[in-house]
Amino acid sequence: MGREEACSKKQEAIEQFELDGQVTDVREYGNGHINDTFLLLLQREDGTEGKVILQRMNHDIFKKPVELMENIMNVTSYLRERIVEEGGDPDRETLNIYWTRDKKPYYQDSLGNCWRAYHFIEDATSYDTVEKPEDFYESAVAFGHFQKLLAEYPAAELHETIEGFHDTRARFARFKEVVAEDKCGRAKEVEEEIRFVLEHEETAEILGRMQAEGRLPLRVTHNDTKLNNIMLDNATGKAICVIDLDTVMPGLAVNDFGDSIRFGASTGAEDETDLSKISCDLSLFELYTKGFIEGCAGRLTRTEMEMLPMGAKVMTFECGMRFLTDYLEGDVYFKIHREKHNLDRCRTQFKLVKDMEEKWEQMNQIVKKYLG
Repeated sequence: MGREEACSKKQEAIEQFELDGQVTDVREYGNGHINDTFLLLLQREDGTEGKVILQRMNHDIFKKPVELMENIMNVTSYLRERIVEEGGDPDRETLNIYWTRDKKPYYQDSLGNCWRAYHFIEDATSYDTVEKPEDFYESAVAFGHFQKLLAEYPAAELHETIEGFHDTRARFARFKEVVAEDKCGRAKEVEEEIRFVLEHEETAEILGRMQAEGRLPLRVTHNDTKLNNIMLDNATGKAICVIDLDTVMPGLAVNDFGDSIRFGASTGAEDETDLSKISCDLSLFELYTKGFIEGCAGRLTRTEMEMLPMGAKVMTFECGMRFLTDYLEGDVYFKIHREKHNLDRCRTQFKLVKDMEEKWEQMNQIVKKYLG
């Protein structure tokens, strides 16, 4: 089913949600690459105007949309209660869903596509890149606060909507299988990269082993902790809301921290071909660490906090390994825009891992500084 056909049922979907006004206009919205997003303009009975976010969920990526929406509904309901307890504004500080006319958090159209609608958060903006360090710090506070608010949530009750998403040990095992198969005949040209992965087996093992031993607790994790999943208040510049909860699942808090560092503290683009431009910016690492620890407000364990640098290293290594795995399999998962694109991506991640290893003592000292 093509995107145009899939989106042809948006009017059918709109009519199924209990919106607080009449829809006067429908526009494509945002620049997301996974779901199809629309902005609905409303006219309310009292004459005021409103906005609604309507999304068609991508079934190719999210194969369990019903379970996904159950996760979002349960987590956002819990967040509202905690936000109210803290004296915050639950209408701006978490996502709020519209229910359908038959009291469901989603609507499945006549083609089988699932749609959902969110209240629009007014006077706030998300940014795709770190335009100023303060924004990166605010995202750290927000994701840390997300962990604080959900610290008592029974994470094991959430659905694992993407199985094994950050199971680095399983991804390492799969990598070895792909190398052995070498179905595209590409292993010979990437022997150095393959050797790098195999030499880092302990990196692939450590967090999963610590979780199995009970040293790292299961948490509610976001799993896509980029800056653009934070809404910043237009007036104050402060982070107010964590958005895009599609990948909320049981996981490890250090992985959420680590993915932020992998993406936000790198000095170069994810597919930069000049590896001399790639390093971990320690000033950004420190800024994010400070904000994240402040946001958590003591709700994570000492061990979790001490493992934050390892979270950064593991997530960067895992991402590079995934790019290399995909390259060896013939570029079947990640979209590529040029020949050897996944190989370029892999190399940037491995360069970042090497740089972290060179700065390992400094990274750990930064964490200790803010732990006190």
